[in-house]
Amino acid sequence: MTMNRRETLKLLAAASLGSAIPGCSPADVDRASERVAQAAAKDPLENRKPTMLNEHEYRTVQVLANYIIPADDRSGSATDAGVPAFIDFMLEDSESLRTPITGGLAWLDHYCMSRYGSTFVNCTGPEQTEVLNAIAWPESADPSVHAGVRFFSAFRDLTASGFWSSKMGVDDLEYPGNIALASWEGCPEPALNHLGVAYDS
Repeated sequence: MTMNRRETLKLLAAASLGSAIPGCSPADVDRASERVAQAAAKDPLENRKPTMLNEHEYRTVQVLANYIIPADDRSGSATDAGVPAFIDFMLEDSESLRTPITGGLAWLDHYCMSRYGSTFVNCTGPEQTEVLNAIAWPESADPSVHAGVRFFSAFRDLTASGFWSSKMGVDDLEYPGNIALASWEGCPEPALNHLGVAYDS
């Protein structure tokens, strides 16, 4: 069975809350947790072909996403994590995102053509960086690139959502959550000390 990310997230919530639901046995929680683990073991978007973005738009998304989250010694890039497929999926799933994202990609190419005579993906690395620097900082951006700023802010949020909801992103965070606990012993003492709080005695 193939699960999409919405289904997987529902299972994550079920696994983490299951122990608090009356009538939900440890075995029920274990089964839910196992399904979460199986879903996370293989990203259902891994082999997804784009359905909303054309080939050029998809390539632009790949390049942009990798500027936002490049590969490093800790994890792979946004594209390695399947973020372009996630974005295309989100455009299919959310009609309100389609025009802002596809329109923003068109704006980006138009801006690059007017400055460099090339689309964004065909610009040089320094030219691409110059464009992104112009739209990445809303507080200091020139009003003439307001549309680009709005697009890039939305695109950056989508990229982060896609990366950190992927298996690679979760591994990168070293997130230990979504594990059902049979009992809760309270917040660890070092964490309480760090926050400067204590339990009432």
